[in-house]
Amino acid sequence: MTSRIVNLKNTEHQKAFFKLLNAYMLDDMGLNAPLDENKGQKIVADLLIHPSYVGFFVKENDEFIALANCFVNYSTFSARQLINIHDFVVASEYRCKGAGYFLLSAIEKYGQENDFCRINLEVREDNVKARSLYYKYGFRECSPAMSFWEKWL
Repeated sequence: MTSRIVNLKNTEHQKAFFKLLNAYMLDDMGLNAPLDENKGQKIVADLLIHPSYVGFFVKENDEFIALANCFVNYSTFSARQLINIHDFVVASEYRCKGAGYFLLSAIEKYGQENDFCRINLEVREDNVKARSLYYKYGFRECSPAMSFWEKWL
């Protein structure tokens, strides 16, 4: 397995991005619906100009098998940048084979090389497999525990 930073100007990366993001959206832990092609094009256009986007791929042989869409944020408490993992997907046929762990390692290495203070992520309560992976990798619930809230606009 190898990792690489996503380059959405690269046609091959765009195809892999769409394929993996669509797989994520189709998944039970996603939306159970495919990625709308027009929305996919908008996502790429938006991410190309988003100042804090950084994405990571895992590739095995010639196939892209995992994707993490991340955003750089800032911790005022630590006075350093942090990485927030927003989307994390491993192709279903590569789950439980080390691809997710390898992807987390690539993100951590990037964070260490760029002096980030931590990696944040959100995970559904019912996503037992993902929670197990994150726990195995060393993630823990925040202390004190925090909830993820939202207000749709």
